[in-house]
Amino acid sequence: MLAAIAPGTQAGETTVAAARVQGFHLSNVRLLPGPFEAAQSLDARYLLSLNVDRLLHWFRVNAGLEPKAPSYGGWESRTLCPGHTLGHYLSACSMMWASTGQAEFRQRAKHIVDELHGCQQSARSGLVCAFPDGDAQLRNALAGREVIGVPWYTMHKIMAGLYDAHVHAADPRALPVLARLADWMVEASQGCDDQRFEKMLWGEHGGMNEVLADLHVLTSEARYLSLALRFNHRAVLDPLAQGRDALDGLHSNTQIPKVIGFARLAETTGEERYAKAARYFWGTVVNKRSFATGGNGDNEHFFAPAETAKHLHSAKTMETCCTYNMLRLTRLLFTAEPSTAYADYYERALFNGILASQDPDSGMVTYYQATRPGYPKLYCTPERSFWCCTGTGMENFAKLGDSIYFHDEQALYVNLFIASTVEWADKQVSLRQSTAFPDETSTRLAVHGAKPTRFALRLRHPGWCERLTVRLNGRPLLVSDEPGRYVEIERVWHDGDVLDVALPMRLHLQPLPGATDIAAVMFGPIVLAARLGREGMPPGADIVVGEWAYGTDLLSDVALPQLALHAGDLANAVKPTGKPLQFRARTNNPTGELELVAYHRIAHERYSLYWQLT
Repeated sequence: MLAAIAPGTQAGETTVAAARVQGFHLSNVRLLPGPFEAAQSLDARYLLSLNVDRLLHWFRVNAGLEPKAPSYGGWESRTLCPGHTLGHYLSACSMMWASTGQAEFRQRAKHIVDELHGCQQSARSGLVCAFPDGDAQLRNALAGREVIGVPWYTMHKIMAGLYDAHVHAADPRALPVLARLADWMVEASQGCDDQRFEKMLWGEHGGMNEVLADLHVLTSEARYLSLALRFNHRAVLDPLAQGRDALDGLHSNTQIPKVIGFARLAETTGEERYAKAARYFWGTVVNKRSFATGGNGDNEHFFAPAETAKHLHSAKTMETCCTYNMLRLTRLLFTAEPSTAYADYYERALFNGILASQDPDSGMVTYYQATRPGYPKLYCTPERSFWCCTGTGMENFAKLGDSIYFHDEQALYVNLFIASTVEWADKQVSLRQSTAFPDETSTRLAVHGAKPTRFALRLRHPGWCERLTVRLNGRPLLVSDEPGRYVEIERVWHDGDVLDVALPMRLHLQPLPGATDIAAVMFGPIVLAARLGREGMPPGADIVVGEWAYGTDLLSDVALPQLALHAGDLANAVKPTGKPLQFRARTNNPTGELELVAYHRIAHERYSLYWQLT
């Protein structure tokens, strides 16, 4: 049976394809050779290069134990958020174990959990932290006093790491250590009244509501849900639930984790206002506040959408942590209400925000990805930065398999075109996806199973693809001319059945929010960047300790390149070179033509994401 599911809708809306779906455990998905598998391998190499005992240094000191190695530098040596990297690292190792099966990652996760358990035993306290003054800043926050750093944000990373060690690495001690840590928080917060607690939530506190809701689901303990609900910031929740955008001026990466928590609590409690707030936030950020790559913000803050053009020349746009968290939110919303609108955004941000964030040579990652014309990407150092985005960067490439496929009881969703395999244990079938996408505009899906099995295969017809065609075992099966929906193929599948899916891509412009005369050039879901050369860039100078400053030689203002359009004829202005994802653009600049390449392949050179349309 063939069926079309859920056509896509316009700005801010999503169309539900079916009831709730779920993702596959990371251990059921394996990447095959391609750009994502290569990125995962680089991340794995970096994770294994780090000394776990150096990340544990201050945790042991606070517990009265002798440290086993000196601490790292960068953000791990400051008062801002020491210890946050350990939480990210524990999450990354746990997920990398599930994603690859490499035993070393599970051993490292176990070592961290055992050490944190030892710290709790030594200190006779549930609190484990790396703050130089122990619990002082957490208690200052609860008492309404001035706070140094972001203590609750840091604690969320540690708690999330323990949660991931339980879920992905099946570590038997992780959940007890997490529960004991949460019990410390329950007790410590009892004397803080609701008014003072709400005021505290203006400070960055990560996804405390999310991880406490997760812990409640695992343990059924009401006290964790009660504390999770206290971490709901009503000043942000209430306007979003009412469909009001009050985000101007707010710190982007403070708000997104709060909203992830709203979405998680919608699952946990069934309260619709949480779901409504999360959906509305996603719609306004994605459709009104995002750049073409799926990133958002300037200097880590939201700004008025009508003023986007004023921020285009900033070197501090598109914090990578924000894209990481927007993808986590998108995945949660998709599992609740599967829609191609969510999947389309996920694909765009994954290719152009996450894959683009990694240095293909060193494996290091970006903090900001500047929209400033003529600016390069800047990457962290291996051991002297440890930014927030270094931590989320560790996780990004350890969990690449978590959103390629989804399923309900009767259907398998193919959301992303990434070379990979998935095992669907309930149906005793597996699917192998062979593709060179986006270099090639097609994918092949091969079904394998011990016996014939009936289920529905739901293929995403992306919004960027005008016509999707499918062949079954070499014979024409269907043509879909309605982008933004799922094409369903329900049948009894036999071992060796093969679907060949053609996904032709086309050039199109993605206007800058609030500025119709400025746009990015895209090919399908891929943002194309203009290459502006390496002049003034010594080799290695873009691996930096600071979060954004490259040097005064590249801080001077560079004008947007001008794309020479005639009567809006993009195909005449941008010509393919014959190489995958490479084009030549006709400009009105003195330089004449410029080369365009996929933004995720830009590294160690200056670029421009946007064009002035003329």
